[in-house]
Amino acid sequence: MIIKVCGMRDPENIREVAVLGIDWIGLIFFAGSSRRIIDNGQSTMDNSQSTMAASRIPNCLLPIINCQLKRVGVFVNASQEEMMEMANTFRLDYLQLHGNETPDDCHALQKRGFSLIKAFQIATACDLEQTVGYEGRVDYFLFDTKCNSYGGSGKQFDWSVLEAYRGKTPFLLSGGIRPESAGAIRSFRHPRLAGIDLNSGFEIEPGLKDIGKLKEFLKAIQNHNS
Repeated sequence: MIIKVCGMRDPENIREVAVLGIDWIGLIFFAGSSRRIIDNGQSTMDNSQSTMAASRIPNCLLPIINCQLKRVGVFVNASQEEMMEMANTFRLDYLQLHGNETPDDCHALQKRGFSLIKAFQIATACDLEQTVGYEGRVDYFLFDTKCNSYGGSGKQFDWSVLEAYRGKTPFLLSGGIRPESAGAIRSFRHPRLAGIDLNSGFEIEPGLKDIGKLKEFLKAIQNHNS
């Protein structure tokens, strides 16, 4: 099972998380997120431009780029040019799309050679119908809790509605997963479950993960992590 820790931005914190045996880290590029990649309160992007050349990456961010974990870039309604620039700059392995990106948008990115994760907000089984048009257009779906914003709510949706998911695309389970969710993770079964996405439930503050909580959680679910 893939373990993804999202909302990472501190190089030392990433180093600490990496040794826990997780698989992917999520780097958020959405300007509306409190977990956006920043440095001392300043955007890692050039203040006058929306993109940043690799030659101008601050030294403090180089450990992120050189991290051996798979890097997932999280975007919301970003242009293809911006995503391409960030993918090249940060050596992203996946683009995770949280906005109104269409199946055609995803297909265009596929043709450029990108691996994709498309996020969907879920509350009822009816919400799963929106995934149909994306079959074959992305590598993974990510099922998150339905809310009124593009960012996560920190709340868990009723995972039992996923019994209605009959698609072929594997998915990551997201939304309000916390240390106390270990039992529910061990009990959850679905043939297309590929992994879990961890974020705010394991934070000391936005963007800074609690290593102790992550370590104990990973230990608690290890029998399910196969």
